[in-house]
Amino acid sequence: MSPRFSLVPIMDHEIHVTEWGDPAKPGLVMWHGLARTGRDFDELAAALSDNYFVICPDTLGRGFSSWAGTAETEYSVAYYAGIAADLLDHYGLETTCWLGTSMGGMIGMRLASGPQKDRVAGLIINDIGPEIPDPAIRRILDYVGDLPRFDTLIRAESWLRETYRPFGPATDDFWRRMTLSSARRNPDGSLTLHYDPRIILQFSQWPEELTTWDRWDRITAPCHVFRGAESDLLTREIAERMAESGPRPEVTEVADCGHAPTLTRPGDIAQVREVLAGFRRP
Repeated sequence: MSPRFSLVPIMDHEIHVTEWGDPAKPGLVMWHGLARTGRDFDELAAALSDNYFVICPDTLGRGFSSWAGTAETEYSVAYYAGIAADLLDHYGLETTCWLGTSMGGMIGMRLASGPQKDRVAGLIINDIGPEIPDPAIRRILDYVGDLPRFDTLIRAESWLRETYRPFGPATDDFWRRMTLSSARRNPDGSLTLHYDPRIILQFSQWPEELTTWDRWDRITAPCHVFRGAESDLLTREIAERMAESGPRPEVTEVADCGHAPTLTRPGDIAQVREVLAGFRRP
């Protein structure tokens, strides 16, 4: 299955979306993490496109989507959730399942706990919770805040493999594709990563979005949580509290991963498929 690519005009922006499968099938949104793109889901989306119409957006300020005009207000989970709701309208998705990695999970929780909650038929959260530990935030800011520069794609791939080692085991094809979809040229011909460095403003401008247990308790959609067994962002303590509150999800630990599992290995894909099938059962 090959993807299709669309540019969707939303809220004075242009949102790049990778589409997989037949639009007549049930919807499934896959939303990526902070400094990543929708192409991170290629393997998972291709596998699940037999049963779902899968859309994988690039968040505002990432990939081929436009950058924010007013970064202080537009780089926030609330604003991204507004874009997501408009994307659902654009694709005619009255309801959809949602799989969100890290920041994508935060957006999913925001949708599933607010006025759009009835549109979320099932929520899969990949290694994020309603609370983010300060050490994990500092670690993320260390590598996201300053865009690296590379002379070659080989060096870019080496940096990505090392920085995103907590993603867990992945194939060479995954890392090569991740490099090609993550890199862009600077005016001087060197390479950097495909995001606006101002995206980190969400942490300083919107600190209230980092602790949202009140919203978690309002979620009623069926929910499942994947947690990297070595994750410093979704700690075991936070995951246990999630399992006992709000939608009371089952929590699956993914071995050999920190933050955040790629969910690209055959066994991981099979588990995601099983979870989604469970959402559809009465």
